[in-house]
Amino acid sequence: MQFQGQILKMTSYNDQPIQYYLNLSGDLIHMNELLGREISIKHTGYQCVNCALDKTIYRMGFCKSCFFESPYASDTIIRPELSTAHLGIGERDLDVEKQIQLQPHTVYLAYTGDVKVGVTRNSQIPTRWIDQGATFALPIARTENRYEAGMIEVALKEHLADKTNWRKMLQDDFEDEVDLADFQKKIKEYFPEDFQKFYSEGENMWKFDYPFSKPEKVTSFTLDKNPEFTGKLVGIKGQYLAFDGGNFMNVRGHEGYVIEMKILN
Repeated sequence: MQFQGQILKMTSYNDQPIQYYLNLSGDLIHMNELLGREISIKHTGYQCVNCALDKTIYRMGFCKSCFFESPYASDTIIRPELSTAHLGIGERDLDVEKQIQLQPHTVYLAYTGDVKVGVTRNSQIPTRWIDQGATFALPIARTENRYEAGMIEVALKEHLADKTNWRKMLQDDFEDEVDLADFQKKIKEYFPEDFQKFYSEGENMWKFDYPFSKPEKVTSFTLDKNPEFTGKLVGIKGQYLAFDGGNFMNVRGHEGYVIEMKILN
């Protein structure tokens, strides 16, 4: 069995366990069915997610020129507190930025080996948490736009991490329930005064079940340094494919890469 195409981030379905589909140029490959199988991956080129040209990927699936020009790679994607669409001010393309920024957002706590704070569009729940490899997630504020959520996150990340430590996420085997509601109560006082109205109490906590077991070691590889890789798929968590020997491939980190993938047994 052989597949080829441009890598996009895995599509996931929240089930027990979570179901994963590798997206190769729009073809969805059910990765759960390949657990325990020997897989060969060969890097054959690039295809920018924006211009579709065979140009070296710079970041987030974009070639360098598109990364600095596309509204889908603007600073507000990474730093929501910089959003200005609610003021009618555009950064790269106001119409696109309105679509992204002027919709309901959620500020949340997630456990990914540590408790962290983050922001996501409501339409990305629970996908955002699954992509991060969160074991637990709890909404703590509901806002009307991206800027409001970003300002709350800025205040809270002075007291909590705002990034996922991928090694801790993959090495974590926490099975007991983390009391994120207790964390929420403790940090309530750090909400900016003008944004207290968005504080949300009594939300249901999400728990996720991944087709994954804690590895003895964690070693990541990239197709730039290792353009041909063969290994047995043994688990999936976040956007990481886990192979035997503790080898991990970050699928999202390879968006825009073109590969040939063979199922060997």
